[in-house]
Amino acid sequence: MESTYLTLLSTVVFLPALGALVLAFFPREKTEAMKYFALGVTALVFLLTLIMALPSAGDWQFDAAVTDMQKVFSVGWIPSFNINYFMGLDGISFPLVLLTTFVTMLSMAASWPIEKHVKAYCILFLILETGVLGVFLALDFFLFYVFWEVMLLPMYFLIGVWGGPRREYAAIKFFLYTLLGGVFMLIAILMLYFSSDLKMLSKDQLVAAHVISPELSEGEQAARFAEIQAHTTPRRTFNILALQQLGQHTDAFNGDVLGKPLQWWAFLLLLIGFVIKVPSVPLHTWLPDAHVEAPTPISMILAGILLKLGGYGIIRICYPICPQAGYELAYFVCALGVVSMVYGAFAALAQKDFKRLVAYSSVSHMGYVVLGIGVWSAVAGNEFNADAWKMGMNGAMFQMVAHGIASPGMFFMVGVIYERVHHRNLDQFGGLFAKMPLYSGLAIGIFFAGLGLPGLCGFIGEVFVTLSVWSFNHTLAIITASVVVLTAAYILWTLQRVYLGPEYKGPHGDHLHPMTTRELAIALPLFVLAIAMGVYPQMVFHYMTPSVNQTVDDLAGWAQRNAANLPQMAAFDPTAPAPVAPALVQAEIQ
Repeated sequence: MESTYLTLLSTVVFLPALGALVLAFFPREKTEAMKYFALGVTALVFLLTLIMALPSAGDWQFDAAVTDMQKVFSVGWIPSFNINYFMGLDGISFPLVLLTTFVTMLSMAASWPIEKHVKAYCILFLILETGVLGVFLALDFFLFYVFWEVMLLPMYFLIGVWGGPRREYAAIKFFLYTLLGGVFMLIAILMLYFSSDLKMLSKDQLVAAHVISPELSEGEQAARFAEIQAHTTPRRTFNILALQQLGQHTDAFNGDVLGKPLQWWAFLLLLIGFVIKVPSVPLHTWLPDAHVEAPTPISMILAGILLKLGGYGIIRICYPICPQAGYELAYFVCALGVVSMVYGAFAALAQKDFKRLVAYSSVSHMGYVVLGIGVWSAVAGNEFNADAWKMGMNGAMFQMVAHGIASPGMFFMVGVIYERVHHRNLDQFGGLFAKMPLYSGLAIGIFFAGLGLPGLCGFIGEVFVTLSVWSFNHTLAIITASVVVLTAAYILWTLQRVYLGPEYKGPHGDHLHPMTTRELAIALPLFVLAIAMGVYPQMVFHYMTPSVNQTVDDLAGWAQRNAANLPQMAAFDPTAPAPVAPALVQAEIQ
């Protein structure tokens, strides 16, 4: 069975890279054929992941009812350091994998205006997809880091070669910030690796971590366990699932380093690396520059997929491996989320560049993700009730997927009009609805999804996070709810300035022709999904909720077992009532 999963997941991850290799042999002048080939590769990868969501897919089917890792395989890669080619997926990674393949396909379709160095562009584009998919599927920390760094160079060149007038500055800034985050992450990885020891885990814990294959018989599992225990030296590991078991069930990462447990420093270093990618204030400044200079399809990838890598890393790695640090730094994480939400909204209000406004809106919306993850309300004063935190975590995950639909849509709509008039000055727009009614209608719908209008995808995640914060801290909950007003302000003001109001005042007004068939084929699926996810959020929760809830239950169980050694959160109000949610909301998090 593992060989089947090896073939499936390896095909999903490396098919784009194989396509990039084939593209290298295309004649340079066949630019149209290159674009169609790259689009075909991204469409095939999307179909492979979509098949896993279908109930009749057999061994390929993703079972939404299973909370643990699925499709897991492990092949020895660098045995001397116990590094394995180890992959799998669960309800946390699968929706993001599906989102990645979908947005990548649409972004490739949006790449038709690219005329310079088309072969290099398509090759880098496909390599970037391989890197992103590898991050979401890797279960070996070393492999995770390799894929994380693989993403860096393609994005650097895609911005630096095909971007706007200040593309070199934006690309170098992106490179330096991401490289810095990678260095912090590497330090944390090595800290955890040299503090790990598989001999500290029981047989059942090793099976849960897939160090010992669950498919082995009891006798084979016992023999494998005895073999691990027989080692005379510590058995180090990069296995993310094993590191989670060590962090939650042993004292492996609690050694003192400068007056704090080792896991406290590891958590902080990993958090910095991940929030740079989210990005959170004050490590967000690379994002507006990168978005403004990047071509439209790369902005779609950046907003729709790359920002989600940070949130995924926090959920998958920071909290499960370093729970004590996550508990102690809960207010710090929540503060990062709230500050990013407020600052991003105010910064968006101040912008006159259409694309920069959308970029700052991403800073604000991704703040909900960080806040929802950080709301550790399963504490002693709350009798370790994890319901509110489950609501926050599910809201954060849903927000990542919803933002992955709305934000690429907004950037694409900005790109459509930019291709016609070659400027993004909000003060020179106006009256586009009369000239381009279909385009304007789709754009308004997608921007309303970003606003968080009830009935559209942006509403669900935001309301879940806001409700969850109430049981954690009333002040933060009030601020979180108030950000909705700021979001409405900059979105509605933008719509009024661009699509309504007086006649268009900028240059190239005669180029404001209706959307092409290709543009409509990109915008319409995003528009439809924004509505579908808002009306029927279960289409996403169905896959993610079991795994998200299990993660929260594991962390709440750890807190309860270690309650005597944990400080009471000073600002937590144990008399705060549980969040009152509509019946639909309560049903979604069960």
